Amino acid sequence: MTTGGRRWASQAGYNLLELMLVLGITGILSGMAVLQMNSARPGLKADGGMRIVLSKMNQAREMAITQRRNMRVSFLGVNQVQIIREEVPGPATTVLSSAIMEGGVQFLLVSGLTDTPDAFGNSAAIAFGSATEVKFLSDGTLVNQTGATLNGSVFLAISNLPLSARAVTVLGSTGRVRGYRWDGRHWTRV
Repeated sequence: MTTGGRRWASQAGYNLLELMLVLGITGILSGMAVLQMNSARPGLKADGGMRIVLSKMNQAREMAITQRRNMRVSFLGVNQVQIIREEVPGPATTVLSSAIMEGGVQFLLVSGLTDTPDAFGNSAAIAFGSATEVKFLSDGTLVNQTGATLNGSVFLAISNLPLSARAVTVLGSTGRVRGYRWDGRHWTRV
């Protein structure tokens, strides 16, 4: 359209074909995102369980050092971690902290998986040898009920989902705590 020698540009918006194409691409991308979220969910739940065990082990060690008291770490049932302080004097104890792993994550050793790079054992889901008690001393070391230094591993997973396998290891002489994630071929440190 021209008016007085001027030409006016068309003021048209998007046509229907362009709008349908954008909506179609958006729908495809949204569907892919939903599928990815569903496949990642078990791994995220397992990571949450591993972080609970990591934090409780680190918390028990730090409390043993700062409070100058022995701190037991107990693994109850299939999914609970508890920190217990040994009182002085006497055999009295106090439960200080307790946490439950949710989302179906439990202490579980997935069959066929190799041991972690720390190689502290994978004979059971909670592998601290023959220890009946696991506790941190006031110097930060991890020992058993007789006071012998102890290395160990705690394995976690969601039943029937091998890629949800996680492990927490403790080096007894220093109290160092590490987390590992199974990627389908080997353990990777978190």
